[in-house]
Amino acid sequence: MNAERIIRIVAGSFVLLSLSLGVEASPLFASKYFLFFTAFVGLNLFQSGFTQVCPLNNILSKLGVKGSC
Repeated sequence: MNAERIIRIVAGSFVLLSLSLGVEASPLFASKYFLFFTAFVGLNLFQSGFTQVCPLNNILSKLGVKGSC
């Protein structure tokens, strides 16, 4: 599995988890402040699309995971 695929899986998991913890209609609701984490993940994905800088990609490369190319 390459780094790009792992990043997409982790980002999607974080968004789904934070939404399930932050939306009051969810049976897993903990606090509405989890929605800030959803916004953080979205903003990080947005900025990495322009700058090609992704913290998780840097971590994965140090762990030896190959890039998508």
